[in-house]
Amino acid sequence: MEINKLVDLNNLRTAPQLSNNQEKKLLDELEVNILKTDWITIGIMAPCDNRAIEALQSISIKYSIKFGNLDSLQADGSVFLKANQKTGNVFVRSENGLGEGILITCQYDEGAKESNTFGPLPLDFFR
Repeated sequence: MEINKLVDLNNLRTAPQLSNNQEKKLLDELEVNILKTDWITIGIMAPCDNRAIEALQSISIKYSIKFGNLDSLQADGSVFLKANQKTGNVFVRSENGLGEGILITCQYDEGAKESNTFGPLPLDFFR
């Protein structure tokens, strides 16, 4: 399957390997959406808590987002991490059977605007 737009990721369980050209196209499209949003939530499916936290930190650095309690996060085995830009809250839980990747959901203060989720993107997408 060719990946040219964010919508091409919608039916994937795990993030595909992307070329540099594909990453640039997807990042450009994603950033247009992020700039229009009021805040984002981030879901990260990873093989361990450290990989999930590293992926979140790369997003945090890229978009200057502050998240709390990263040092206290811990879960065994495969994990799902959820972070909310608006509240700064981050949670992680053990969860088997997930794929791998980052899900970014664009959220809006206005209830009439529908949120959109993009991904899964590779864990190193924002490095």
